[in-house]
Amino acid sequence: MKANGVRLLVAGGAGFIGSNFIRYILAAHDDWQVVNVDKLTYAGNLANLEDVEGDERYRFVRADICDANAVGEIVAEGEPDAIVNFAAETHVDRSIDDPGLFLRTNILGTQVLMDAARKNGVARFLQISTDEVYGSLGSWGKFSEDSPLRPNSPYAASKTAADMLLRAYFKTYGLPAIVTRCSNNYGPYQFPEKIIPFFVTLMKENQPVPVYGDGGNVRDWIHVDDHSRAVEAVLLGGRPGEVYNVGGGNERTNIEITKLLLAAMGKPESLVRFVPDRPGHDRRYAIDDTKIRTKLGVAPQVPFEEGIRETVRWYLENEPWWRAVKSGEYLSFYDRWYRQKGRS
Repeated sequence: MKANGVRLLVAGGAGFIGSNFIRYILAAHDDWQVVNVDKLTYAGNLANLEDVEGDERYRFVRADICDANAVGEIVAEGEPDAIVNFAAETHVDRSIDDPGLFLRTNILGTQVLMDAARKNGVARFLQISTDEVYGSLGSWGKFSEDSPLRPNSPYAASKTAADMLLRAYFKTYGLPAIVTRCSNNYGPYQFPEKIIPFFVTLMKENQPVPVYGDGGNVRDWIHVDDHSRAVEAVLLGGRPGEVYNVGGGNERTNIEITKLLLAAMGKPESLVRFVPDRPGHDRRYAIDDTKIRTKLGVAPQVPFEEGIRETVRWYLENEPWWRAVKSGEYLSFYDRWYRQKGRS
C-alpha cells in the first residue's frame, strides 16, 4: 500500500489499543488522515483522544459497526485507502457472562465492515485479532501463524470466527484482508477491567487484588506502542491473505505481574487474594513472531520493566481519568462477577 497521503478508517478507535494507534499514526505521518468510528460502549472513551481532537487530520464519527447503513455511508463518503478494525468486545470474563454481545460485535460487525470495504474498493482491510484464537499451550512451545485455532472462551471463539470470515472474503471475493494476532497489551488508557490497570487502581486504594487460581497462568506482554508500530508495518507492507503474529517476548505469570505492580507501588503482598479460577482459563500463551520480524523488520522496542514502571506512573498521575471510567456499568459488572460470585 502507498505510504503517503493515506486516508485511514479506524473502527473502535476510542478504545485502549485503537486510541493509542491513532495517536501514534498522527504523530508519525503528517499527511495521513484518520476517521475514527466508534459506538462508544462502556470501554470506548473520547477522553482517550482529547489531545488530538483539534487536529484537522482527525475526525470522529459515532456509529455501531453492526449498522450496515451507517457503515456503508461512512465508508462511501470517506473513501478510505484502508480500514483497520480494532472494534471488538474483548473482556473474557464478560464473554462468559454474556456471549451473545461478543458474537454480534466481533463477527457480524466485522462482516459489515468487510462488505462496505468490498463495495467501495478499499485497498486494504486489517483485522486486529488475538493470540487467544490459538487456545492454550503447555509448558513449552509457541504459537506460530500455522498453529491450529482452538479457542476456549466465547470471546476467543468470536475472534476466531471473524478471522475465518476474513479468510473466506479474501478467497471468495479477493478482499485485500490481513489479520494480526497480538499477545497481551499494556500501557496508558487501558480500561481498568484488564489485569494491570485493574490491579493498579485497586492497590492505589489498598484494596485486595483477586488473582485467579494459583496465579500461574502465563501471558506474553507487549507495550501498546510496540503493537501500534507492528500494525503500521503490516498496513504498509503486509501481504493480503496473510496472518502476522505480534508478540512482546515477555512471558510472565499473573502472580509475577501482580508482584511487579506491588513492588512498583510500594504495596505489601498481603493484598493478594487467590480466588476461584474462571471457566476455560487458558494456562499459557506465547507468540512466535519470527514472521513479522523477518518479513517486515518489526520488533518490540519498549523494555518490559521500564514499560511497566511508566504504565504504573501514568495511572497514578491520571487518577481522574480512571475514576471517571470506574463507575456506572463498570461497577455493576464488578459487583456481579467478582463479589456475588465469590471472586473477591
